[in-house]
Amino acid sequence: MPIRIPDDLPARKVLEAEGVNVMDSARAARQDIRPLQIGLLNLMPNKERTETQFARLVGASPLQIDLTLVRISDHKSKNTSEEYLQSFYSRWEDIRARKFDGFIVTGAPVAHLPFEEVRYWPEMVEIMNWTQTNVHAPMFICWGVQAALYHFHNVSRKRRQEKAVGVYRHQNLAPTSPFLRGFSDDFAIPVSRYNDIDRTTLPADGSLRILIDSDEVGICMLEDQKYRALYMLNHFEYDTRSLADEFARDEKAGLNPLLPVNYFPGDDPSREPVNVWRATAHLFFQNWINEIYQSTPFDLAAIGTDNEYSWK
Repeated sequence: MPIRIPDDLPARKVLEAEGVNVMDSARAARQDIRPLQIGLLNLMPNKERTETQFARLVGASPLQIDLTLVRISDHKSKNTSEEYLQSFYSRWEDIRARKFDGFIVTGAPVAHLPFEEVRYWPEMVEIMNWTQTNVHAPMFICWGVQAALYHFHNVSRKRRQEKAVGVYRHQNLAPTSPFLRGFSDDFAIPVSRYNDIDRTTLPADGSLRILIDSDEVGICMLEDQKYRALYMLNHFEYDTRSLADEFARDEKAGLNPLLPVNYFPGDDPSREPVNVWRATAHLFFQNWINEIYQSTPFDLAAIGTDNEYSWK
């Protein structure tokens, strides 16, 4: 079944051209089922590209999904017009009373700052706490992972000497995990970050389980049973040219960027990259959505209460 997004959202045309089944509001209202409610807190500068990337993966589900785009309440975007944001995004303050089956928190270009110096950190703390009362299954991505691990577990991050950027091999450490159902033992994932998770600061009680790891770039994904969350440090959501466009942007800015590893054919930036992670990315998001569907209460109001089902 399809994903339901605003009828005039620009991402809609992109997704329909790719064959993603997008439902209009009128048809969705006629179906006598409860759509899964998925929220996306989009902290990235290029809102339209990021929302398209996640909608592409979420929208491939056989289930009907309502995707709500969310932004920080008082943050002024430098790269996205206020008109666009008002048309398609809800401020977190305006949706905080709602319940969600799943809620995704993206990365943000603030990984060089101490958390407390991020201007919207106080609201981020509120949002992270809110996921424990109003969200059945939160997922944090990249900087969102670093923030959540720091907030919930006091886990530290380590700054790398050089940016990890490229498409790196990763290992499946938990083949019995429902989130990795059908995964190969070894697979590729795009990476673009300066920070690693400091393994020495992980909780000794085993409450954080490493699901995906890499010999080259460290921890990729953890499962947090205590807070019912998934932490994905890397970027399954990236489209084919995401790393190429980052490289071109930084090169144009005179930043002398590193060439992404294992990405351009023959390490030649003039050649079109090949997407070798698309199938694994779709598989992961379908596994995540399936686990939500199997465990979330039919009554949204039960989320965050004693009547909420276990997600495992």
